[in-house]
Amino acid sequence: MDGVLSQEEITALLQNGGDAAGAETAASGNEQITADECDTIGEIANISMGTAATTLFSLVNHKVDISTPVVSMAKWDDIVSQYERPCVFIRIAYTVGLDGSNLLVLKEQDVKVITDLMMGGDGTNTEVELGELHLSAISEAMNQMMGSAATSLSSMLEKTIDISPPEANLIDLTDSLDEKEIDEFLTGDFIKISFKMEIGDLVDSTIMQLYPISFAKEMCESIKSNMSKDLEEATPSAAPAPQAQPQQAQPMMQQPMQGQPMMQQPMMQQPMMQPMYQQPMMQQPVNVQQAQFQSFSGDFNPAIFQKENIDLIMDVPLEVTVELGRTTKSIQEILDFAPGTIIELDKIAGEPIDILVNGKYVAKGEVVVIEESFGVRITEIIK
Repeated sequence: MDGVLSQEEITALLQNGGDAAGAETAASGNEQITADECDTIGEIANISMGTAATTLFSLVNHKVDISTPVVSMAKWDDIVSQYERPCVFIRIAYTVGLDGSNLLVLKEQDVKVITDLMMGGDGTNTEVELGELHLSAISEAMNQMMGSAATSLSSMLEKTIDISPPEANLIDLTDSLDEKEIDEFLTGDFIKISFKMEIGDLVDSTIMQLYPISFAKEMCESIKSNMSKDLEEATPSAAPAPQAQPQQAQPMMQQPMQGQPMMQQPMMQQPMMQPMYQQPMMQQPVNVQQAQFQSFSGDFNPAIFQKENIDLIMDVPLEVTVELGRTTKSIQEILDFAPGTIIELDKIAGEPIDILVNGKYVAKGEVVVIEESFGVRITEIIK
């Protein structure tokens, strides 16, 4: 080896690292992510996480802000060296519409705050160790968040998108990992999407979403296919428009060349504007008088007036309730109710029962039996 690079080696180096603004080469096979595809992935992530932030707000009852995503290529060693340890990995697998999965990476402290808010706390109870209860709660939160994000993705791709229940695990990046769970990220490059997340005054952190290159390209192809389809559908309806425009524009192009009509046009409009300003001055004066009311005569009979009006509501139904008695029980006593339980009321045996009309106490009575039905005989009217 003389230390001099051959032309083939120089070409290979330029192809792998020279065009940062264009395509980036992935280590897995010959797949590449172009700049346009990066923009498309960023737009998909921006819309999806915007919807997910709204869902998270309803769960924690605190303002949630998720910034514009930053899309870049990364390797697994980059994640290990840059992110805090341990952290929570949440795997979201797509079961309908898309074939693949992605990883959402959250810091342990952020998960503690979110789960504490979900459980009714104030977000400060973070000294406890992260356990199964926290992982179950954050999995449910991610299920709702990514479910709403999948709905937004369905609208963009114009097809049904569904996910399986997310799986959350606390992982120390320095420990041995289950390669079956994240094998598509351990070898080669993948796409890293970084978001800045703020939850009130409690969380000011960064979360990451990791996409395999093949999965990201599948989403980009779906978006591109939908755009082409929409363009094909819109082209026939838009074609006749350019032919109609020259015919409409031709008289307007000839009018400025006539000169004289353009100078006379303001003179013709002037008489039309004058009546609009003179009209308020020609209005007739308005005759304003005080209102006069007829006085009531001395032969007014309220009884007749009341009888004539009450006839209008005689057929209105009213709810009649017969109350045998009441009592007060604690929640524990009510939970102990079972068939055969006897409840003692505040009424003494033989005491008149209460009769209510629309909840208003109006009479007292006693219980009677009419053939095979119960009835109530009114004994007293309450005034």
